[in-house]
Formats: sequence, structure tokens, C-alpha cells
Amino acid sequence: MDASFTPEQDEIRRTLRELLHSRCGPRELRAALDTPAGHDPGLWTALAEQLGLPGLALPEAYGGVGCSATELALACEETGRALAPSPLLATAVLAAPLIAALGTDAQRAELLPRLASGRLTAALAVPGTALAAALALTGDNGGDWAGGGRAGGVQARRTEEGWRLYGQVDQVLDGHSAGLLVVAAHAGGFARSRTLLFLVPGDAAGVVRVRQTALDATRPQGRIQLRHVEAELLGDEEGREVLPALASAGDTAAAVLACEAVGAADRALERTVEYVGQREQFGRAVGSFQAVKHRLADAYVAVQAARSAAYYAAWAAAPPRGAGSVDVRLRRVGATSPEEPADKEQPGTAPLAARLALAQALEALRTAAAEGIQLHGGIGFTWEHEAHLYFKRAAGDELLFGPVHRLRAHAADAARLFDAQEVAV
Repeated sequence: MDASFTPEQDEIRRTLRELLHSRCGPRELRAALDTPAGHDPGLWTALAEQLGLPGLALPEAYGGVGCSATELALACEETGRALAPSPLLATAVLAAPLIAALGTDAQRAELLPRLASGRLTAALAVPGTALAAALALTGDNGGDWAGGGRAGGVQARRTEEGWRLYGQVDQVLDGHSAGLLVVAAHAGGFARSRTLLFLVPGDAAGVVRVRQTALDATRPQGRIQLRHVEAELLGDEEGREVLPALASAGDTAAAVLACEAVGAADRALERTVEYVGQREQFGRAVGSFQAVKHRLADAYVAVQAARSAAYYAAWAAAPPRGAGSVDVRLRRVGATSPEEPADKEQPGTAPLAARLALAQALEALRTAAAEGIQLHGGIGFTWEHEAHLYFKRAAGDELLFGPVHRLRAHAADAARLFDAQEVAV
């Protein structure tokens, strides 16, 4: 595999980094976090109109750019560096792939172009703290995370007029501001228990939304109450494809989140190296002390290893090139033309690579952010400094999409790593 980036990929990274440098500095970031939406609408408009980020991985037939998950992951690496708060993750990584996979032709034609243009934002609402479970990141998503017929979660009931939803979802990324909600609900009671997905306009009658106070303010979350809300079914009524679609979205999300965490870790480490090179103690720069060098070297190795794993996961998550798509994936060594296919992952191993890469990236971010706070000294503990924002991103992401040990344990179980029948005696 040729690990170098294509010119198109380099251009995406360069352009996005320049835009975020000018529009999402520390002052702009804090101002955006204090807005009701939790992000800067002007920056979102720029990301959508100038760079087409919401539609980067959507087909050109629906107004998208036609790239793959690789390009989306590289873009999120840059947004991670800046901790840029935006609906990109909720809209383009979590919600849009589900609509593309399960929606009817009419639903795709109506919603995907609006999502690709950024005019419509979306959020995936799953009950409780079950986002990682629903996306099959930390275990099999066939359990009772959607309510299981018991109290709690969101219940769906079929009426003469259509479907009605009732329940509450407490942690929905950008759920307080999204124009469209993709709600996971339990239907069928005990007799025909199943999980279905529904489309609900954010301003529909019976929807009550409140922004929650989150550990990581750069990932705003909302609590959503659904009071007998009219909903449109996404997919078929039997729900056979819902869980596989959620798991597939989880594979891509893990690769994207890994790259995003690597970007944040790299920036946290970069800021720390700059600071210890300037701060003096006992007449010399703090960064010249051997103990400090060792700690930074360990963090650097962790970040670079996580970056390699994240890039590989993003490459493995990209589907084979189809007709009409844009082939800007990492190409294998020896490819003589763009038409020559790239070497791909063996079937079934791409999800494992994504989960393991996410675990390694979250661990690297936690290490880099913690070292940043420690090596910044007293200023690193202050609210005014940005160090705590990176540390909260590390802790918040692990709470939402981890923890790390469960990501690795599920990957090991899926690979049957510790299956007694597979171990040679």
C-alpha cells in the first residue's frame, strides 16, 4: 500500500486547515461554545459552501462530492486539531449514511441533497448512553439498548394515521439544534420485538429539546423528549436491515473518530512542545530537561502510532470504487493507473481495524492532553488556557464511544482471538 496522500487529499487538508486557522481560533472557539447552538453557523456555512464537507462522502447523484470515508476522515483530522464545534459528525458521519442505506428513493432524493449542501443538519438519537452499543463499537448491537419492550428508551406505536413515538433520549450529539432527527425506537412489544429508525423534524409538534451541559463543550449535546410525535419510518417495517446499517455506520464512524482524535492529540502535543521550548526554569528552557524530553518522546510515539492505525482504518473503511465515484483513495504500490484497483482489506477485518484504531487514538489523545496540562505547569490548569479543552475531548469521547478496553475487547471477540478452539495446543 502506498501511504502517501493524493493531490486531492492534500488539497482538502491544506484548505481546511487554513480556513479553520482563520475562523476557529481560541477566541472564536469559546464564542461559538457560548451560543445556543454550540457552534458558529457562519463557520458551518463556510465548511459546507466552500469545501462541501457535509457531502464529502455522499454520492454525486445526491449533490455530494462522491469521495470516500478516507477523505471524510482526513477532513475530520483537521477539525479535531482545532476542536471545531460543528454538526459535521452528527450529520455527515452518523445520520447521512443511515438515510443513504435505509431510505426510500423519495427519502434519499428529498433529504440527502439538503444534507450535502449543509442547509439541513441531522442527529442520530439512541436511548440513554447506548450510542457506542447501537453502533456496535463495544459489543453486539442486537441487545435491548433501544428499550427492549420495557420502560425507558423510545417506544414506537403504529396507529391508523401512521407511526407515533413516545420517550426520551438524554445524550444526542447536536440534538438540540439539528433540523432532522433520526430516532431509534423499539416496536412490537415482546411478541415482535425489533428496533426501527424513524425520521422526525426537529420542530415537529410534541418534540421538546434542551441543550445539556456536557463534559466536552465542543461536542454539544441535547436532551430530546418525544410526546406522541408523528414519525416517518426509515427502511422497512420489519427492521431487518437496521442493525446491520447501524453497525456499518459505526465502522465508518470509528475510523473518522480515530482520525479526529489523532488531530486533536497532535495539536495538543504541538502546543506543549512549543511551550516547554519557551518557558524557562533555573536559567534554561524546561524542554531541555531530560525527564521532559522523555515524556514528550513517549507522547510523540503514541500519537504517531495512533496516526498510522487511524489512516489504515480510514483506508480500509472506504468501499471499492464504483461507477461515477471519485477515486482519491490511497493507492497501492505499483499501481500504474487510476483504473487499477487498490488492494483492499480481507472481508470482515475493516471493522476490527476501525475499532482498534479508535481505541489507540483515544488513548493517545488522553496521553497527549494529560502531558500538556502537566507540562504547562500552573497555567495548564486554568480555565483561560485551551489545555483543558483537549483533555475534556479525550475524556468525553471515551465516555461516548468507548471505553478503550471495551473497544479492544469487542474487536478481540469478533476476531475470536481468545477462542479456545482457535488456539493451537
